[in-house]
Amino acid sequence: MTFLTFLLFTVFVAGYATWKLRKDKLQTQDGYFLGGRSLTGVVIAGSLLLTNISTEHLVGMNGSAYKNGAIIIAWEVTSAIALVVAALYFAPRYLKMGLSTIPQFLEARFDGLTRTLIALLLIVSFVATLLPIVLYTGALNIEAIFEISSLLKITQQEGIWVTIWVVGTIGAVYAIFGGLKMVAYTDTINGFGLLIAGLLVPLIAVWSIGKGNLLEGTIKIFENSPEKFNIVSQESGIGEGARNAILPFEVLFTGLIINQIYFWAMHQSIIQRVLGAVSLKEAQKGLLFTGLLKILVPLVIVFPGIIGFYYFGDRFYEQPDLVYPQLVKMLLPAWLTGFFVAVMMGAILTTFNSALNSAATIFSLGIYKRYINNNAPEKRLVRIGKISSALLAFFAIGIAPFVANAPEGLYQLLQQLNGIFFIPMASVIIAGFLFPRVDAFGAKTGLFFGLSFYVFTYYILSLDIHFVHLWGMEFILNILVMHLASRAQPTAEKFVIKDAGILDLKPWKYARGFSAFLVAVTIILYLLLGNI
Repeated sequence: MTFLTFLLFTVFVAGYATWKLRKDKLQTQDGYFLGGRSLTGVVIAGSLLLTNISTEHLVGMNGSAYKNGAIIIAWEVTSAIALVVAALYFAPRYLKMGLSTIPQFLEARFDGLTRTLIALLLIVSFVATLLPIVLYTGALNIEAIFEISSLLKITQQEGIWVTIWVVGTIGAVYAIFGGLKMVAYTDTINGFGLLIAGLLVPLIAVWSIGKGNLLEGTIKIFENSPEKFNIVSQESGIGEGARNAILPFEVLFTGLIINQIYFWAMHQSIIQRVLGAVSLKEAQKGLLFTGLLKILVPLVIVFPGIIGFYYFGDRFYEQPDLVYPQLVKMLLPAWLTGFFVAVMMGAILTTFNSALNSAATIFSLGIYKRYINNNAPEKRLVRIGKISSALLAFFAIGIAPFVANAPEGLYQLLQQLNGIFFIPMASVIIAGFLFPRVDAFGAKTGLFFGLSFYVFTYYILSLDIHFVHLWGMEFILNILVMHLASRAQPTAEKFVIKDAGILDLKPWKYARGFSAFLVAVTIILYLLLGNI
């Protein structure tokens, strides 16, 4: 029954997305890489949610909440503020320029070499950090629920290897043959499926604990460990123990917000959905709807971890990433478990194939067309995109098993590794928009300084400073270094954003009001849950 419901939902998603794409022209540049610039707000929101929420969240964040409490929630709720910035400031400018990739903006603002360096860093960050961790956490979950190793009579580690290869191959097929629109449609269905299935886990648990009374169940979970509900960490971000801290409260005001703005407003795998929007209005709807979902999503990726502590106590304290799979296996009936694993598989696939599609877009349009074949026809660019997707998938699958046993959990590992790439790239893009005095030489100098600074201070010197604080320090120093380096030569002509005339740039009339609502809800959440 578990396998049957898993198969039925998986086939339905693939069949529906294929049917929706039956008339699309996937051999054109915009058709393959940007979904024909036809994505609506609901599709964008569903796709953004599932591109972001994957097994590293379901497994990793719930594992962290089980061990450390709800302080990990900051990664989610502060995303709403970053999405407001993306909707009101960045999206209008990206769509006005008619961009296909973020590196394309950097060439217009600085020069071709800056674009290429950022493009290469993006591709490396996808293959070295995001893709392997998504595959590994997904394989861990599927192995725990389906017990692949027992079915195949192999070791658990071999079962995880097999699952990684199967899931990675399926994800690559989605990305290679369907392009962005296939990714977006499957994301949307799986995204809403994930919300439904994900909410059922805490709902069934609370119902069971309260013996049919949801309020009573919630009170029992709270009384069992009230400290787990506090979302304001008392950890120190500087000094002894700072390196092992999960998320000190003060980092929300230093590096965290820079990281969030980069991820939601500049990261190619996220912003590519916005670039594929049919209009600015739909792009803003998609971003702001996602902001609302991000405030609600801790019910799926944090609360179950606290419920896990109610059931298991300290049993999985040394292996927190096993808590969520065990909880799903314990609570859900067989037929519902199959549906849940199908949605879980969708979450893995969509994050995986979204990153592959974005990396292929960057390579094909930003590197191949620029340096190898400047006159390549659109069909050739699409073919190169498919080949690069396959190669990148192969490397990511090979790296995935080596991310096991992260000491502070897999989600924390992902964020630590992201710091190598995200902040240097964020500082260059933000300088491109906000600081006209920064030139191409300054941008490249800041990029190299940022990469060196984080690796040197965090991995070589091992300073007793939380890694998110280092992000904030790095960002400020990067901006200063870029300004100083830019003084070496006269400032070039001021960059002006020109309208490419591709899309309707009329904004959504409720964008500002909805944005104010999201910011207010975020602040209220911290006021309510900050002193438990």
